[in-house]
Amino acid sequence: MNDFKPWTLLLPFAAVFLIAFVVMVGWERPPIDMEQIGYRGTGMNEPNNPREQADLRAANAVPEEVYPLDSPADLAAAPTAGEVYENVQVLGDLPEPQFTRLMAAITEWVSPEQGCNYCHNPENLADDSVYTKVVSRRMIQMTLNINANWQDHVKDTGVTCYTCHQGQNVPEYIWFNHEPRKFAGGMLGYTAGGQNVANDITASTSMTPKSLEAYLVGEEVISVQSVFALPQEGEPLGPLQKTEQTYSYMMHFANSLGVGCTYCHNSRAFSDWDQSPPARMQALHATYMLREANNEYLIPLEGEYPENRLGPTGDAPKANCKTCHQGVFKPLYGASMLEQYPSLKGD
Repeated sequence: MNDFKPWTLLLPFAAVFLIAFVVMVGWERPPIDMEQIGYRGTGMNEPNNPREQADLRAANAVPEEVYPLDSPADLAAAPTAGEVYENVQVLGDLPEPQFTRLMAAITEWVSPEQGCNYCHNPENLADDSVYTKVVSRRMIQMTLNINANWQDHVKDTGVTCYTCHQGQNVPEYIWFNHEPRKFAGGMLGYTAGGQNVANDITASTSMTPKSLEAYLVGEEVISVQSVFALPQEGEPLGPLQKTEQTYSYMMHFANSLGVGCTYCHNSRAFSDWDQSPPARMQALHATYMLREANNEYLIPLEGEYPENRLGPTGDAPKANCKTCHQGVFKPLYGASMLEQYPSLKGD
């Protein structure tokens, strides 16, 4: 008697599919909590995986304060860092104890294993021959500028070196220009812009990663979708590619902050600013802030880096939303370190 059942031929394929479904990047098993942030029944909900929260909290915890603040009286009586040390081009007007305390903290934030020698020549602290010292000086200037001039985005919380570095020499989430790839002709579509190749920048989707170059370095205007049906004269992209580039950037936003679309947009009218949550305006300020940080501070350092620190096209590392946020809606869950390190507040 033949007991063969044709459906059993599908079992190997079903097993492969199940394994791929469980282990593939980005898959989250239920249950997923939902937080209502708008009127009920309108889809204004934010997803939250409760199993990830403990790990995210631990990864984004504020480090313990190792060096206590000096008393105002001690600081008032102390000479400035510029009077004690040579070649102090930034923060030289700080009282020497406050300056030394900040340098020690930065060492813990950026190079806990290498110590001071990561940025300094131990034989001559004033020497600028170590490239990391030149880079660090510019990064301090960038931090001061963000805290002083970009409160529309960072508010009074501000940022420190730890916000991005979190104990690593190089921040985990930096980005480089898209490396052009050669593809055979066919049905792959807009491959010149990097589409149809899954990438980390756009949350493992196959949309173009060149949106960061367009919005965080270039001055292209972000629109939810193109207002034109046909390509326009002088426009580098057609309306379809323009819309896809915008959505690529939105995927980067959502992945960087660990949120969904309705964190910044109203589910009933994505393009209407008047109906959008306040986070949308803060996200716009973030775009302008990062554009300035990349163009004024990070890209000009290209000539200072050794070759192994540059990208595949020879460009300098740059910052994006995830550099600071690292997967949570507010860097370090909104904790501020500026009260402990007021010298980074800027003027």
